[in-house]
Amino acid sequence: MAAQKINEALEHIAKAEKYLKTGFLKWKPDYDSAATEYGKAAVAFKNAKQFDQAREACLREAEAHENNKALFHAAKAYEQAGMMLKEMQRLPEAVQLIEKASMMYLENGTPDTAAIALERAGKLIENVSPEKAVQLYQQAASVFENEERLRQALEMLGKASRLLVRGRRLDEAALSLQKEKSIYKEIENYPTCYKKTIAQVLVHLHRNDYVAAERCVRESYSIPGFNGSEDCAALEQLLEGYDQQDQDQVSEVCNSPLFKYMDNDYAKLGLTLVVPGGGIKKKSPNATQDKARGPAAAGSKADEEEDEYSGGLC
Repeated sequence: MAAQKINEALEHIAKAEKYLKTGFLKWKPDYDSAATEYGKAAVAFKNAKQFDQAREACLREAEAHENNKALFHAAKAYEQAGMMLKEMQRLPEAVQLIEKASMMYLENGTPDTAAIALERAGKLIENVSPEKAVQLYQQAASVFENEERLRQALEMLGKASRLLVRGRRLDEAALSLQKEKSIYKEIENYPTCYKKTIAQVLVHLHRNDYVAAERCVRESYSIPGFNGSEDCAALEQLLEGYDQQDQDQVSEVCNSPLFKYMDNDYAKLGLTLVVPGGGIKKKSPNATQDKARGPAAAGSKADEEEDEYSGGLC
């Protein structure tokens, strides 16, 4: 079966090369017919699991389409060549070709297809190079935003933000979340703005920037319905506990369903949040002094209280 498909592919390549030849009666290569034959060869090689040869056929198809000024079809062929590289686990090279395809889609005037290609490239490389995936998702978001497809842009930005948090690139994550929140506010999806505020606050506190976290909550009071929401109350309680170095209060808020059922990356930020000073709950001043003076002092205080009433109330 594989041998049969390989032979079939080779026949298509031979036909393609024939279409490209020129002579006394044929001055111009037939790029369109050649591209069709290279495409058929690529499919046959792919079915025979000869991915490297399939990739080469796709690249020849793309070149023929480019020579024929058919940018959209050339981009499709480059994208297919990238998918052959994916099958060979050559992911960075695959992403490079898909990026090239996306640029051609943009040049051809099909930005939606370009953004979808960028998203596909991001998914391919996410586990190998999260940094590259973030870049691709942000590019896709920018294309969608330019086309006023804000919901798709938000989906891409959300992926980028989560990867930034996962990679502990918290300064960039804070900016990405702010961008998300601004667009959600623009499309009047206010409940999601509240959730993004929680994520922002957690990121800022992990950056040890209490001032930025507090400012983030204060600015969110301008979002309709935020003041008086359970999200707002929880954040105020969280900031109070963090400021007072009360680990118990912080942990209680971060273990509440409101925080635990967020996207996994943000929930983890909550569960690993430790207040400054080692997370020791503040004691009352008297208790702190007694502890410093030792057991004898505590016992002496108890004796004094007993002596005060030893003669009775009269």
